[in-house]
Amino acid sequence: MRIVSPKAAAHGAAALCTLLVSGLAVAADAPPASAQAASAVWTPKELYFQYQGFTTHYSCDGLEDKMRHAVKELGARGDFEVHAAGCSAPYGKPDPFPAVRIRMSVLQPAPAGAAVSEVVPTHWRRVDLHLDKDPVWEAGDCELLEQIKQKLLPLFATRNVDFVSNCVPHQLYLGTRLSADLLVPDKQG
Repeated sequence: MRIVSPKAAAHGAAALCTLLVSGLAVAADAPPASAQAASAVWTPKELYFQYQGFTTHYSCDGLEDKMRHAVKELGARGDFEVHAAGCSAPYGKPDPFPAVRIRMSVLQPAPAGAAVSEVVPTHWRRVDLHLDKDPVWEAGDCELLEQIKQKLLPLFATRNVDFVSNCVPHQLYLGTRLSADLLVPDKQG
């Protein structure tokens, strides 16, 4: 058993507090790892996205709304377009294979020799993609989130992708998530 005098204990505690406070000050000054500066250029991308799922069925306009939300959250420039395509069911009715055409511009790391006028100052930001505010309703988007990860996410500059899926056809399970670091402009506008 080690015995420490009260004076030594107080001195050690004061030193520990000083170390912790100075460490917190340094940590507060340092930008988070996900906020590292980078230069990028807007790059046009197009995608024909056809949803195929067993558990949840979407109308074409419903899929259009979900994909519009995903494209915006992932950081496409504000002038993107998402339009229903190749739908056979009437408006508002579930379609067997709803699809959308997406036209957008996304940030990609600036290549060497890029024109200065095209370069956009950016940083990395962590994005957690949620397709619905209610976790139970979002559980129904499990298959859609998997397909977004496979088909849409690769069009964006990403790093540290974290994808967890508990999808089982014809069953709802909570816990599917998709998050990644994405390039975003320093100034929104």
